[in-house]
Amino acid sequence: MAQVNYSSTSSGENDATLADLTCLRKFSDGTISKELTCLLALNIAFCVTAIFGNSLILLALQKETSLHAPSKLLFRTLATTDLCVGLFVHPLSAATWISELQKDFEVCRYTSIARFLTSYILCSVSLLTTTAISVDRLLALSLRLRYRQFVTLNRAYMVVTIFWVFSIVGTVASFLKGALSIVSNIIISVCLLTSLSSYLKIFFALRFKKTEVNKTRRSERVPWNIVLYRKTVYGALLVQLALVVCYLPYGIAQVVFTAKKDLTSFTVLVWGLTGTLVYFNSSLNPILYCWKIREVKQAVKETVRRICT
Repeated sequence: MAQVNYSSTSSGENDATLADLTCLRKFSDGTISKELTCLLALNIAFCVTAIFGNSLILLALQKETSLHAPSKLLFRTLATTDLCVGLFVHPLSAATWISELQKDFEVCRYTSIARFLTSYILCSVSLLTTTAISVDRLLALSLRLRYRQFVTLNRAYMVVTIFWVFSIVGTVASFLKGALSIVSNIIISVCLLTSLSSYLKIFFALRFKKTEVNKTRRSERVPWNIVLYRKTVYGALLVQLALVVCYLPYGIAQVVFTAKKDLTSFTVLVWGLTGTLVYFNSSLNPILYCWKIREVKQAVKETVRRICT
């Protein structure tokens, strides 16, 4: 099986476009052309589902009024990044595989770089946003009646803006310095630890304060709906778990293949498949919203009815 050592590529390219840039110097004999065609077909299919699904979610969230505005903004931000994956990342992935099949290696090189930069930016925003959702749910439990005074729409907009600026500047800067993997691993670790800590605190609090909450509800003027809160927490947690499941194989492949310093046709295909799984998360999230968030599900149904009529 063919192998290649990629140590001759630049540091930034090693970090960001490791697997795709191997197409510049190997597999030009059509060894994995059928597999690349399958990856191309998957990216086209997921492109359609990501665009269609997240467009519906954004329309539904715009009409949905029961969710707290800052929480709704976070879900809209997540849906926006997923929509951008369908609009930009999937087409760039398809262009990469097409250029490889046609042996247009220069196009393959630039589409690979563009795809990785775009995907790292969008994935960073998605990861930061899912982390913010977990913290938002923790604040809703901790602050209770003071939650709406503390978590305002203006503050939520400020946080989302910081996420986008940090992701764009951080990705481009770390790419130019050849440290994209290091920076991304730090972001992933911090976000996952923060989310894990938030959900653990939520579930322990719900477990030990269930009796207290039930008593407090009777004396409060504005009852705290623990049933609705549980549903939103479980929905947010499911989105978080889906992200981890879709991202984990790619993270493992990145660590293993970077350590090996050489790639076979098999490892390149595994890299491509795990990368496609990351992008599949953008098609999966709209399904999870409709499944776990009843208000969004109803709004989506109404939107579909209006489109069809």
